[in-house]
Amino acid sequence: MIRSFLMVIIAIAVTAFMSTCAFLFPLISPGENKAHKVANLWARMLLWLTSTRVNVIGRENVLLGKPQIFMANHQSDFDILIVMAHIPGQFCWIAKKELFKIPIFGKAMRSAGYIEIDRQNHEKAMKSLDEAAQKIREGKSVVTFPEGTRSKDRTIKPFKQGLFHLAIKAGVPIVPISIIGAHEIMPKRTLQVRPGKITMIIDRPVDVSGYTIETRGELIERVRGIIVGNFESGRNPDTDFEAADRRMDGL
Repeated sequence: MIRSFLMVIIAIAVTAFMSTCAFLFPLISPGENKAHKVANLWARMLLWLTSTRVNVIGRENVLLGKPQIFMANHQSDFDILIVMAHIPGQFCWIAKKELFKIPIFGKAMRSAGYIEIDRQNHEKAMKSLDEAAQKIREGKSVVTFPEGTRSKDRTIKPFKQGLFHLAIKAGVPIVPISIIGAHEIMPKRTLQVRPGKITMIIDRPVDVSGYTIETRGELIERVRGIIVGNFESGRNPDTDFEAADRRMDGL
């Protein structure tokens, strides 16, 4: 417990410092990419400090230089660090408005071009998704957790429909991501951090061109099925990750 407390204190200090850098650097030399690089370094530092090892499968499925929407399951605050540190290329987040109210950290998020969404106000939420669609059409990728919040019991919750409305409207592929083991590192609503290993599986992009707003339920089912399938396979101790990686390479 003492170790977890010390790590949390150090993590807060590192976050405050890196957030200040992410906010100030674009003021000195404008550009969202600088804030993103600071965020990437911040994530890698915190993973290193907490002795968290990450095994990434399917990194080649990321469409470098092209806009896409990354969708991942969400069971721990460490999911954010894993995505920031190990998805190649630049992207922005669609994040709940409460995070933007955190001193310094919220300003750093705005400097990085992150998109604020108010889940309690449908009209404002849809406006945020329109903003996200415009950013995507301009060539930027976004990351989101379609469950909307962290799961407490290691299961993957139903997905929010609005994000799939966004994908269809923007007309870009969805890249399904399964994160396995983050709950064991730091469960929801606890500050206890345990060293360990996390696996992140990046599956092949899902083409949304054959779907409409009316058939988005089918798209949700398809994407969620991929994420759940990889998540369940990853939780199986007998899973051969190297073989799975080779199968992805061959497809």
